[in-house]
Amino acid sequence: MDNIGFSYSYKFQMWTLPVIAYWMLIIGTQNGHSWKNSFPTNPEVNMNLSQMMSYRGYPNEYYDIVTEDGYFLKLLRIPKGKENLGTVPHRPVVYLQHGFAASAFNWVANLPSNSLAYLLADAGCDVWLGNSRGNTWSRRHMALSPDSEEFWAFSFDEMAKYDLPATLNFILKKTKQKELYYLGHSQGTTIAFISFSTNPKLAQKIKMFFGLAPVVSVKHIKDPPKELLPLLKSLLKTRLDVYISNFSGVSVQNAIHWIQLISSEQFHAYDWEDPALNMLHYHQATPPLYNVTLMTVPTMLWSGGEDALADPIDVDSLLPNISNLISHKRIPEYNHLDFYLGMDIAQQVYYEVIKVIKKNMQT
Repeated sequence: MDNIGFSYSYKFQMWTLPVIAYWMLIIGTQNGHSWKNSFPTNPEVNMNLSQMMSYRGYPNEYYDIVTEDGYFLKLLRIPKGKENLGTVPHRPVVYLQHGFAASAFNWVANLPSNSLAYLLADAGCDVWLGNSRGNTWSRRHMALSPDSEEFWAFSFDEMAKYDLPATLNFILKKTKQKELYYLGHSQGTTIAFISFSTNPKLAQKIKMFFGLAPVVSVKHIKDPPKELLPLLKSLLKTRLDVYISNFSGVSVQNAIHWIQLISSEQFHAYDWEDPALNMLHYHQATPPLYNVTLMTVPTMLWSGGEDALADPIDVDSLLPNISNLISHKRIPEYNHLDFYLGMDIAQQVYYEVIKVIKKNMQT
């Protein structure tokens, strides 16, 4: 890489275009055009996540947990379904982890018949929804202000090292269970691959890992302009205002980390771009590589044939490295966001997840 500055600028544009397109409403409003005038207003627009769940008739709880390095994370729970008022002695625990620039909102974004959190709760599961550090619902620290650069000095490394263990251990302690199901989308799979391959003690507590649009290698990430039109069309639904009102930000360091992976074509920890700083953080001059083959958690994956971010070639290169891969299903017409916004996502993925969990409940 001859020109780091040029490469970063170009790659950053490649990576962020889908996100920018997804949130065009924000840009339009800043330029004096309010898209909200073009769409019917949903009552959920001004609700927080707990209020949205209550509005749909689902019991819910929320907790503030603290990571080892001092970040407060907002954790939500749907302990049972809307119609299921009884108690189940061994209700399976399912944890849902969002991806890049997102939040727990992903899993309640649509109507109950098409939102994974609601479907799982109605199927008899104890459902937990996580929020990574820095997003809309997890923007507090014991000592640092979100207005400071120090607060944002993290990437998905810290999410895997601190956020996930704190969250999953809290859930297991609260539910008095020994294991739980983990489901992640996009970066939610990335931090799982890191955490479960570097933290064997935590990995032993995962009954099964469901990965949607898995991302490890980004060697073949595409420049996505041709993807934008169908993506935007897929968003023009009556619930666009709800999607936009739940936009979550990300740290620059996290975005740079992804750019580094694109440039290096390797799966490694954040590169501080200074041998001395890398030595300080990792006791070596270069960032350590992550070894997915060390993860032994039973894994089921779903990927999209039209995914510009979790490119099919990159997903195919990942598959042989998963030592306990139960299954992989590719949905030819799916893009990256279809895994929680797709109109037929329940039929394509969610019902299969529920079927696997129910089968394990009977054994």
